[in-house]
Amino acid sequence: MNIDKLSSLGSRICFAAALICLVAGVVEGVLTFFNVSIRTGYGAGHLLVLGAIFLLPVVTVLLREIRDEVRKQKHG
Repeated sequence: MNIDKLSSLGSRICFAAALICLVAGVVEGVLTFFNVSIRTGYGAGHLLVLGAIFLLPVVTVLLREIRDEVRKQKHG
């Protein structure tokens, strides 16, 4: 596997984890409104922050790909 495929795989895994955390955070927040909890061990806010942290590598990889494409068009 080359580095591009490996970074793409890592980005997809982080994106999936971020979506799971974000959905769990929203569901926890809505259920907390009705005095029910899914008892994840984390509050809704912590789950949303965790989801945002998982999105950081995804954004980094996307920005790097955009930069490389711009450089190719500029020098190509």
